[in-house]
Amino acid sequence: MLSQDEAFARIRLLRSPNVGPVSYGQLLRRFGDAQTALAVLPDLAGKGGTYRVADEGRVAAEVAAVRSAGARYLFHDAPDYPVLLGELDSAPPILTFRGDAALAARPCVAIVGARNASAAAVKLARQFAGDLADAGFVVVSGLARGIDGAAHQAALDGGTIGVIASGIDVTYPPEHADLQEQVATRGLLLAEQPPGTEPLARHFPSRNRIIAGLAAGTLVVEAAPKSGSLITARLAGEAGREVMAVPGSPLDARAQGCNQLIRDGAVLVQSAEEVIELVTGFTGSPRSRFQESGADFVPLADELGDDSADIAGLLTVAPVGVDELIRQSGESPSAVQLALLELELAGRLVRHAAGRVSLAQ
Repeated sequence: MLSQDEAFARIRLLRSPNVGPVSYGQLLRRFGDAQTALAVLPDLAGKGGTYRVADEGRVAAEVAAVRSAGARYLFHDAPDYPVLLGELDSAPPILTFRGDAALAARPCVAIVGARNASAAAVKLARQFAGDLADAGFVVVSGLARGIDGAAHQAALDGGTIGVIASGIDVTYPPEHADLQEQVATRGLLLAEQPPGTEPLARHFPSRNRIIAGLAAGTLVVEAAPKSGSLITARLAGEAGREVMAVPGSPLDARAQGCNQLIRDGAVLVQSAEEVIELVTGFTGSPRSRFQESGADFVPLADELGDDSADIAGLLTVAPVGVDELIRQSGESPSAVQLALLELELAGRLVRHAAGRVSLAQ
């Protein structure tokens, strides 16, 4: 069982500068526990006395705010941590939640779509969500306007999970205050950001990866090109999950995203029965073949010394796979991972989906 001291240290570790989900996991594996990792973090970051781990008082205030909100922490190695979500390389090491964490252990399907959805699409989302819930599936979505809200509302009785881009104590959008409370009390509400965090634009892609990671499949009901729903679909494809889309009229801009998904390999579905057929007994080999193409690898020299500099010299602002770095550098996987960790802690590295990395711009 996790001690209170170690739990507190884990929160401090994750809240420390430039520590993300991947580097957090690497630090725990390398040093055994968060308390030890915190002690060596300034030296590992290569900044000595200029690097400061997260302030104890600030973390204590966060813990108090989580309790005040009636929420709890869920750590990556806890029994209730969602298994499918934990398979992601970038799985959030710590979540805060309200409600029944056991819901995430049931078969889950994500339903996402346009905020300014058409009346027909909203009706269809309700139908899909209600039928899936009746069949024993938990419906996952992001509590946004339009398709998300309709899916949650229809699945409240059967089971629904809401993933928000804000802190667990912040409601967004304001008109969904009642719905968010119902999800928290009758289903499960999840947040990755600390309490008090407002839903900034940069937080939504992180939220979307959780939505995609929780579910065996993601269904897009209606979406315009370049919408957040398409990001969720792409993340689901990169995670090896089913990607499904409802087709629409090419004359409606809100249907163009779904039509493009189908063109790119998502499975066309028109009923909940078809969704159930795809995700029942999901084994990790989806029928859909939708996946975001990787960026081309272009080496670039860099002005650093030591092993981290050698790896940095192979990086550009274009994302590249870690396997490619190992191949081109000739270094061992552990040496490359350590170099990437040091670059990340120094604020020089950005991690992307599908295990890719790039230099920070």
